[in-house]
Amino acid sequence: MSSDTESKTNTFDMPKHYNAADVEDKWYDAWEQAGCFEAVVDKKKQPYTVVIPPPNVTGILHMGHALNNTLQDILVRTERMRGKNALWQPGTDHAGIATQNVVERELKKDGLHRDDLGREKFIKKVWEWKEQYGSTIIHQLKKLGSSCDWQRERFTMDEGLSRAVRSVFVRLYEQGLLYRGRKLINWCPKDHTALADDEVEHEDKEGKLWHIRYAVKDSPRHIIVATTRPETMLGDTAVAVHPDDERYKELVGQKLILPIVEREIPVIADDFVDPKFGTGCVKVTPAHDPNDYECGLRNNLEQIIVIGEDGRMTEAAGKYQGLDRFRCREKLVEELEQKKCIEKIDEHMHAVGHCYRCNTVIEPYLSEQWFVSMKPLAEKAIEASKNGEVKFHPARWERVYLSWLENVRDWCISRQIWWGHRMPVWYCQDCDEVIVSEIDPTECPKCNSANLRQESDVLDTWFSSALWPFSTLGWPDNTEDLSYFYPTSTLVTDRGIIYFWVARMVMMGLQFMGRVPFKNVYIHGTILDEFGAKMSKSKGNGIDPLVMIKGGSQQRFGKEHTFEGYGADAIRYTLAALTTEGQDIKLSPTRFDMGRNFINKVWNASRFVMMNLAELELDNSEVRESELAFEDRWIISRLNEVIKDMTEAFDSFRYSDLAKAIYDFTWRDYCDWYVEMVKQRMRDGGRSAQVAGRVLATVLDNILRLLHPIAPFFTEEVWTALNGICPSRGLGADEPQAGKFLMIEKWPEVVETARDEALEKSMESVQDIVRAIRNIRAKFNIPPKDGIKAVLSGASEDFVETVSGCVELIKSQAGADEVELGVGLEKPDVSAAEILNGGQVFVSLEGFMDVELEKRRVAKELEVKEKSLAALNGKLRNEGFLAKAPEDVVAREKERKVELTRQIKELMDLAASLEVNS
Repeated sequence: MSSDTESKTNTFDMPKHYNAADVEDKWYDAWEQAGCFEAVVDKKKQPYTVVIPPPNVTGILHMGHALNNTLQDILVRTERMRGKNALWQPGTDHAGIATQNVVERELKKDGLHRDDLGREKFIKKVWEWKEQYGSTIIHQLKKLGSSCDWQRERFTMDEGLSRAVRSVFVRLYEQGLLYRGRKLINWCPKDHTALADDEVEHEDKEGKLWHIRYAVKDSPRHIIVATTRPETMLGDTAVAVHPDDERYKELVGQKLILPIVEREIPVIADDFVDPKFGTGCVKVTPAHDPNDYECGLRNNLEQIIVIGEDGRMTEAAGKYQGLDRFRCREKLVEELEQKKCIEKIDEHMHAVGHCYRCNTVIEPYLSEQWFVSMKPLAEKAIEASKNGEVKFHPARWERVYLSWLENVRDWCISRQIWWGHRMPVWYCQDCDEVIVSEIDPTECPKCNSANLRQESDVLDTWFSSALWPFSTLGWPDNTEDLSYFYPTSTLVTDRGIIYFWVARMVMMGLQFMGRVPFKNVYIHGTILDEFGAKMSKSKGNGIDPLVMIKGGSQQRFGKEHTFEGYGADAIRYTLAALTTEGQDIKLSPTRFDMGRNFINKVWNASRFVMMNLAELELDNSEVRESELAFEDRWIISRLNEVIKDMTEAFDSFRYSDLAKAIYDFTWRDYCDWYVEMVKQRMRDGGRSAQVAGRVLATVLDNILRLLHPIAPFFTEEVWTALNGICPSRGLGADEPQAGKFLMIEKWPEVVETARDEALEKSMESVQDIVRAIRNIRAKFNIPPKDGIKAVLSGASEDFVETVSGCVELIKSQAGADEVELGVGLEKPDVSAAEILNGGQVFVSLEGFMDVELEKRRVAKELEVKEKSLAALNGKLRNEGFLAKAPEDVVAREKERKVELTRQIKELMDLAASLEVNS
């Protein structure tokens, strides 16, 4: 091998300060242009597939997106480095109601309504809006560093996915799992469309509970019913009591007179009534309440619609016809009070359903809609989960998922809007035949009439989203991509769409692919503001990720705030570090200081290392194991431990542990200790400096590889600079490939033979000793340049053996001219002491120490230790603790007692010696 030095052909040129703006766009463009994100079928490699939860085309990047996509990118980048063929499938969702609302608002500015344009022109207008604005969030995701295969970007209404939607609809219909029926559904009076049960968000609201008297026909008697929605009483068709309620048995079958309307309604017996709630009498309005609807079906009750699609009272409401439902409530209550029909009114907190898009109070409404029969699909999903085919992380979310599946109701999939997948259903206007077809029919198959009308409703947005894992890979065609990349590997999502999306994807994947769509589901927490409130536009408490990345101004809590910009890596690192076991994250802009400080620390340390490597002029010789110094072997051992810890954390989705492991190792072990330990060797030059340089470079290389999936931009920048200084590491590590990128280099693997736990234990003792001496220096303001004498007094030979080979290292790191080591050594006159595990350190302080100050310090430490021992003795005398605690815990506490007793004795001896010296 050539002995030419590397630095003669490579110069060091790295800015003093890290500037994310100079780095991020440069590297993202380079990765993209080089095809680093692209995945093609390669049967020699194991696939790793992640499908992005498709953001709405109306969306702009918010902190929820930033968290979700950071966590996905960490997975994808890591698995790519581990040698897998990683595909991150991107795309966007057409977001039916949301997108239509956006375009309608634009029309409103010009004084137009969608009806003024007509369906065809309106849809054309939405497509134009989508082409102009629909990719905004995709560009923003790139700023975050998302390594999606953008050549594969899909849209839920593109030609291929639309074909998949039609195919699934027709197949479900043919399998008897999709039908049309008149049922009570959730209706949004503002958006004028049906909603699925999962699209209704319930909020606790303060309301009133009106207790109303219903007179018994031909009797002075009356019964009292309670309601939170008195306007619906206009549609009452019965009052129900429990069959076993003795109070009302004789009334069952009799007639009541409905107040105001004066209509006769029966008293019926039904098990759904809770006799202990209220008076035990329940008004039944089959057309306006889900429970009443079911009761009405059981008892063959009339269904009277008194509230229409627009939220106004219908003709069936009599004199209240045309009134808004809430205005009707006010007027009706006034009339009931005038007629002495109100028994009492209570303040009442109750859950009110709202549209998840526009927050309008939804109305249970009886309507002809299309439904998917969910029970048969849910049974397969439940079985798959119980067989371990789908695993949730954290595992607690599986219970939530299964509970929903076990209690699932049929899914209303029809929406009365224009933007979306129009149902492939036609009605023959001549013979009423219903035609469901993947191809637009030209005539009725029953009567041959060409007089056909297509269903005007579109499908629920979540219908197409449910097919996302396989439709994006080419289904219904049996493509090479589909057979290779499906099933996908991991889904990362928020708990809020476990029902909307996760469950439905599993059901559809099993039904049409015969396999679950993913093996693992990671559920992350929700981003909250610093006070624990959910972020929202209305509250003005959100944090704009792009402002945090690039800098700029943002309104928060009604005030304008200006931010410098942290860079994408700092944002990503902070979000990963805060992601703990799916817990919600309280976030304020200042929390990103953590990420920025760490990025700057690594940058500065890397720059220092490379500056020294450049001056050293590394040769190309391999480092033999016998040449490694104590500190070299220690940092290599610690590196392999952190590789093991990070790989295990990654495999179990412990993002915060992943971030903490690399933080602690880099900041503490590498920067604070190892770099400091080898400074003198680097200055002295020679072979020892060459070895230290190789170790510095190799460990830094591994740090950058481990950190890259979390913070890709600056690690790529530093790694490239490192290659310029030290193209060959010379320690048997995976050598960088010329002309390639860090993002496609290998993830580090553990070298078990490099682990040395005994050596690490010795280093822990060395560090304790150095810290103790530094503490004494700090207490007595002894300048670092002033040499001191230290005495290391061990309680046993074990202590001496542990640190005997490290005396020179202790001297260099503690600034000691002389170090004496032995068992039970005498404390020098006028000296300060620190207690260690297994011994103590004395530092001679002739001319430095205030004896009285030292006496007070020892007395205070002695008091703390004695209190700890007293508490521990109480614990060890507690029979309950001794009986219930594991044996190893009890043994550990007994060992702690022995050590505390020893430390107290040494402190007492020290206090006594201070008295002698004072």
